[in-house]
Amino acid sequence: MRNRLFALAAIARAVAAPIAAQAQTTGPAGGSTVVIGEHEGIAADQRPAFREYIARERVPNYTIPDRVTVGGVLPEAGVTYYDVPQSFAMTPYRYTVVNGQTVLVEPRSRRIVQVVD
Repeated sequence: MRNRLFALAAIARAVAAPIAAQAQTTGPAGGSTVVIGEHEGIAADQRPAFREYIARERVPNYTIPDRVTVGGVLPEAGVTYYDVPQSFAMTPYRYTVVNGQTVLVEPRSRRIVQVVD
């Protein structure tokens, strides 16, 4: 029975490896890697409409001294995060505008997972 469980676990890992390889991998040089699937962020064809939405909502721009990059961590205080409307994406992430750039952020770690360009 134990051998069957190990065999099933090995098969599951083998099947999952190609799926994980298709995920978008980005991150800062020398830092930890952030992996988000294409379905988790703002899709390329929805980005112009999403930027228009941000402009209409007049989301405040926060200025930080650091460069805005995927994998960067935003300050603990002073930044407000907003829910992404379901019409743009079903995502566990929040968005904000930092240094003039709209970013998706993992809310618990405050790590930037996508810069919406």
